[in-house]
Amino acid sequence: MKLRVVAAVHAARLATFVSRRLLGRGGTALPGLVAERVAPGALAGLGGQLERTVLVTGTNGKTTTARILAAILAADGKAVVANREGSNLTRGMVSALVAEAGWRGRIAAAETTIGVFEADEASLPAAAAALQPAAIVFTNLFRDQLDRYGEVDTVAGFWRRAIAMVPDDCVLILNADDPSVAELATVRDLPVRWFGIDDLRSGGERGAFDARWCGACGTDFSYDHRFFGHIGHWRCRGCGRERPTPGTSALRVSDGEDGLSVEVQGLGIVETGLRGQYNAWNTLAAIAAGEVLGASAAALRKGPATIGPVFGRQESFAIGSKTLRLYLVKNPAGANQVVQLLGRTDEDDGFAFFLNDRFADGQDVSWTWDVDFELLAGRGGRVWAGGDRGADAALRLHYAGLGVEPVLPPQPAEALRTLLEAMDEGLTLHAIVTYTALLELRRELARQGLAKSTLD
Repeated sequence: MKLRVVAAVHAARLATFVSRRLLGRGGTALPGLVAERVAPGALAGLGGQLERTVLVTGTNGKTTTARILAAILAADGKAVVANREGSNLTRGMVSALVAEAGWRGRIAAAETTIGVFEADEASLPAAAAALQPAAIVFTNLFRDQLDRYGEVDTVAGFWRRAIAMVPDDCVLILNADDPSVAELATVRDLPVRWFGIDDLRSGGERGAFDARWCGACGTDFSYDHRFFGHIGHWRCRGCGRERPTPGTSALRVSDGEDGLSVEVQGLGIVETGLRGQYNAWNTLAAIAAGEVLGASAAALRKGPATIGPVFGRQESFAIGSKTLRLYLVKNPAGANQVVQLLGRTDEDDGFAFFLNDRFADGQDVSWTWDVDFELLAGRGGRVWAGGDRGADAALRLHYAGLGVEPVLPPQPAEALRTLLEAMDEGLTLHAIVTYTALLELRRELARQGLAKSTLD
């Protein structure tokens, strides 16, 4: 172990102590940031000790997919280290590894421990170069935070660079239903595991296309079946490139009140506490990764069943007889899936849209006009808008045909108090929130003793 990496572990542990004990903060990213300053090679030095590593990336579904995969491996008796509570940048991965390392920089039982790390799209090349993963999961590719990433081609470029850096036996776990993700199979001659949905009962041609043309020849795609956006059973009219046949396939997807039931070919029924068809792809991606890592069929079924809503993703808070449910959104594709889910909830439930425009949210809020809020028009529940750009959110909802209450106060505490006082007993308020709005609301809920402290 290099002395610089050992010094980085010591410095990171000190930073953790100061952050949590003296400042009272979560400190989940700070240790990794400090470690990387002391030893730029900390991720490789610590992560290289593990038996194997899997990276999970994509525009939507990274967190959920990584959580399901970690649960599958745990159900299979594997030790897992993951950035469950931290940043999905390399500093968050280092923080997770530092937490497992001893004072000499050694991770106990590292040779039998698997790393499962969610990776930000732009951080993937650095993570792949340092960790030399056994597999990378790519969930999907949508337009997201245009002011940060630019168009989808920019993100695809990050991913191609990452693929160029992995070992020859690294398995690419790709969404067969996303033509932009499927194109990654052409970057290098690497093993590929495809996942996708073959249940054609669901879906509909709603939502904007983020991949209309074939990357190989520039011709329009046609669809035998379109689930949403550009996700579906696609083919190129020009070169003939078409959706691959997935090895991990959902034959039937049922979305009930208690979560999803997915019939996976060759595996049977897999259940999870997550709702929304989009979580079927996340479940399939995790199962495909578990199969690549050799998990048993029993673990592949058991792992997803242990997963319920995670941080800000359908997360519920009981407040007396009322319920607040949070739905994190970052882009039109994800928001449209949430809106479709909300269209099936009790018509008397309330709805709120908290829109912030800080760096972590994306400062260009024009994406809200590509969200089909019109699907919620005509419901009986009350509707609110809030956040830094509450007026913009209210305007968008107004043009969608929703009768919007006066814009909520910008202070999270006041906004939450206003909502709870206005809600009828026994009802649920479904709040769509951007990232920093989620952090603020959870911090206020934590202050009131209704949630764990917001992670920093």
